[in-house]
Amino acid sequence: MSQAKDDALREAALSYHAEPTPGKLAIRVTKPMATQRDLSLAYSPGVADACLAIRDEPELAFKYTGKANRVAVISNGTAVLGLGNIGAAASKPVMEGKVALFKKFANIDGFDIEVNETDPQKLAEIVIALEPTFGAVNLEDIGAPACFEVERICKERMGIPVFHDDQHGTAIVVAAAAVNAMLLAGKALADVKMVSTGGGAAGIACLKLLCDMGLKRENVFLFDIDGLVHAGRGGLDATKKSFAQPENVGALDEVIAGADMFLGLSAGGVLKPEMVAKMAKDPVIFALANPTPEIWPDQAREVREDAIVATGRSDYPNQVNNVLCFPFIFRGALDVQATQITEEMKVACAEAIAGLARKSATAETAAVYRGERMVFGRDYLIPKPFDPRLLGQVAGAVARAAMKAGVARKALDSVDDYQRRLDASVFRTGMIMKPVFEAARSGHRRIVFAEGEEERVLHCAQSMLQEGVDQPILIGRPDVIASRIERAGINLVAGRDFEVCDPHDDPRYKDYWSEYHDIMQRRGVTPDLARTILRTNTTAIGAIMVRRGEADSLICGTFGQYLWHLKYVDEILAGLPDGKGGKLKPIGALSTLILDQGVIFIGDSQVHPDPSAEQIADTVVGAARHIRRFGIEPRIALLSHSVFGNLDTPSGRKMREALDLLEMRGVDFEFEGEMHADHALDPELLRRIMPNARLTGPANCLIFASVDAASGSRNILKQLTGGLEIGPILMGMGNKAHIVSPSITARGLLNIAALAGTPVTNYA
Repeated sequence: MSQAKDDALREAALSYHAEPTPGKLAIRVTKPMATQRDLSLAYSPGVADACLAIRDEPELAFKYTGKANRVAVISNGTAVLGLGNIGAAASKPVMEGKVALFKKFANIDGFDIEVNETDPQKLAEIVIALEPTFGAVNLEDIGAPACFEVERICKERMGIPVFHDDQHGTAIVVAAAAVNAMLLAGKALADVKMVSTGGGAAGIACLKLLCDMGLKRENVFLFDIDGLVHAGRGGLDATKKSFAQPENVGALDEVIAGADMFLGLSAGGVLKPEMVAKMAKDPVIFALANPTPEIWPDQAREVREDAIVATGRSDYPNQVNNVLCFPFIFRGALDVQATQITEEMKVACAEAIAGLARKSATAETAAVYRGERMVFGRDYLIPKPFDPRLLGQVAGAVARAAMKAGVARKALDSVDDYQRRLDASVFRTGMIMKPVFEAARSGHRRIVFAEGEEERVLHCAQSMLQEGVDQPILIGRPDVIASRIERAGINLVAGRDFEVCDPHDDPRYKDYWSEYHDIMQRRGVTPDLARTILRTNTTAIGAIMVRRGEADSLICGTFGQYLWHLKYVDEILAGLPDGKGGKLKPIGALSTLILDQGVIFIGDSQVHPDPSAEQIADTVVGAARHIRRFGIEPRIALLSHSVFGNLDTPSGRKMREALDLLEMRGVDFEFEGEMHADHALDPELLRRIMPNARLTGPANCLIFASVDAASGSRNILKQLTGGLEIGPILMGMGNKAHIVSPSITARGLLNIAALAGTPVTNYA
């Protein structure tokens, strides 16, 4: 890197840590503190009751305080990665970063504690004294051999998990990568010859865990700064002695011959290309020294094309990164209130990480690591840190192992349910979509995607199969679909996992254009135009497939304008029987927004630019039916600049007329209007204005008098609050078609597919 780039990076890093407020952390209050009563509960006198309960039963600290979700990140700064012994104060940015990762990846509240103490006994006493505050302790960047002593003392005397991440976190991720590397090389850990350089905390921990997973100690050749560790050497501590060979069998250059695996946690350049050339077939090389590895991957592969290589660097494949482990092992340990982290829990963590790499990457991961091919193989041994499945799968495996080992104070009723709850916490739509997915699994519907070549659609199709929701049909060119599946590393096979409709070469083409011409011949569509549309317009093709019963629902709109797609959906599908004695017709689009404060539904954001009172009433009825699909009882507010008749405006008149129509229909849900949005969302304010209002609580659905107002409000909420959208849901079409927005994610498409796959009984 040039000096100019170095300087620019330094300035950017310092600015990042200083602005807009110093540091990377803050504290957030989790309880309301807006009234005198709130204060009396939070502090005096109410807090005394919680204190006395804990005095009488100390375990209640996990119930009445934040202890159950609190981790201490403790360091004395004597071995900061890449920086060495820089002292406690200088280590604080690293520890703050560690706490931030706990929060980001596992929603754990960490507190960084930097301690000016290098004596291991005294440091251990400080850590032990903190036990009442925390549910677990993460020791970090403490130099060897003091780190071993600190951890040993703390584990012996504390009743909460103590985990030295430099040792055990590294070991777990190395073990996960090693399991998969051996699988690819066709070797068993029990049979391999292992050569390791570096006898520090991390190196020893890696060897111990690998031995717990099958590696034989007699097959381990450990080198430190003084050469091979063997029984004839003096001054070996107990940890090194446990890996000592009976006698000195030579230098690294000699011992490496025939080795199956090299594990380096030492110094840059230690492993030479000529040494790699002597290794066994399909050599596994973990060169983990940072920033300069023991050997660069390209150097290793120059002499051994069959090498499987991992480093600690993010600019090469197979980065061994502790963030794959520590947030999730702590999450599982905290949630069962474990007293310690056992070897069984570490093995379960490693196996869960390894297993996840063998599954196809998610769309969310692909979006973060755009351009990388994440398919299990020599360049993809372990998953990426931003894989959203890590939380559920790894924490679930750890929790299960803790209960099995008998170190869990709290037993989970169902680990599978626990894992699903964690998954739902990662995917913000998870909880609200739960009843929809359950309903979708009860049926079996065929969902056709108009934009079947789109990568988001391909990821969605894979997720549909994994979730067990319906059968995907993709419209697109088979060769393009196949190449994009290959490029994205998606585990899909045409014919086995999905059906393809090729617009350029489908035997049903004549039937399709003929049917479209029959529908449109008196609306200006000639046979030639019908042929062209049904060869080039995938939305029209999908709608015809639904009309002919070859698919049950169409999803389109990943590119293009909403009303353009709606034109063809309306032409081809509107007017079909709705199964309830009426006809299908688009009555409005309903958007579901998930905000920090809860869920809000907004309509109509797409279909009718200036709806009539009757169209508004239809939208309200349709919205109520769809809201109930989420297991939510609708409370719908009709919004206007007028408030209960105080202004004679066009929107006010429309809303009042719509209210009359709803009253005549005798609907079975709460609705009210016309009113401002603040009245709809604040029951106390509403009661002051209209004491006899129908709404029994804050509205959860806002219906606007125009598309401009609905669409603008929807987009403002999404941008200013970070709201996540489900939809829009096209109402009135009996689930036969949904038109999404171009910004939709693969997860959003999966949600719409589940909605489209829900049986239509009782729904608009």
